[in-house]
Amino acid sequence: MEDPFRRPAFTASVFYENPRAALDWLEKAFGFETVMRITDADGTLVHSEMRYSDGLLYVGAPWNQDFAAPGKTGGRNTTNLHVRVADGIEAHCETARAAGAVILQEPQEQFYGDRTYRARDPEGHIWTFAQFVRQVGREEAEKATGLKIEARDWQ
Repeated sequence: MEDPFRRPAFTASVFYENPRAALDWLEKAFGFETVMRITDADGTLVHSEMRYSDGLLYVGAPWNQDFAAPGKTGGRNTTNLHVRVADGIEAHCETARAAGAVILQEPQEQFYGDRTYRARDPEGHIWTFAQFVRQVGREEAEKATGLKIEARDWQ
């Protein structure tokens, strides 16, 4: 049976103390698009879904003691959300900065061929945005880092 929502095999969930504000901010700062909002009888947001390119993100409030936003963990993160940007990584970074993101790492090229930047959102989640800029072979990456890399699909 075909999934009418076109959900990928893997989807991250991010928890915010104020998920409604997060939806608006993620659209403005990072270019996500809200594609679903589910509310209860009181109008409380209980689930939402956002898309970016072919990715899907669930955004909601912590719904039991097993989940928390970074503000409830002393600002610590247990995940880093990694988002692939097709092009314009510098402009993407500037849009995020203008919306209030704290830029933790300015855009810079990485040893594996991506140009990345890292940002903290208003509730403390850390995001990495990456744009592919050049093909790098495994041996070149090993030489650049001094690390042994074992990767099935990296030549």
